[in-house]
Amino acid sequence: MEEVDFAEFPSTSAAASGRFFERAFGWTVTPYGPDYTDVRAAGLTLGFQSDPAEQPRAPLVTIRTDDLAAARTAVEAAGGVVTKEPFAFPGGRRFHFREPGGSELAVWSPEA
Repeated sequence: MEEVDFAEFPSTSAAASGRFFERAFGWTVTPYGPDYTDVRAAGLTLGFQSDPAEQPRAPLVTIRTDDLAAARTAVEAAGGVVTKEPFAFPGGRRFHFREPGGSELAVWSPEA
């Protein structure tokens, strides 16, 4: 099953972004070092990336899947272009792709 469950945003301060959403809405914040923070809202997690080398240029919507390889095959068969090969991150693996209209998204799978 594939579902949108994550959106990553560029940030000048991941910690400040996390504190904002914690204070404003009471959402749960999980920092992953000085440059990355997850913020868990009802049904969706927001990520804030402040490492300039890793920041997305625009918000990055991420789709969860149980089978990363099958999702990649489906993305490419539908005309998507992989822009970042699969890589590990805390919690799983993901790849990025550009859909035919030009938007970049990602697909991730939790650790087995």
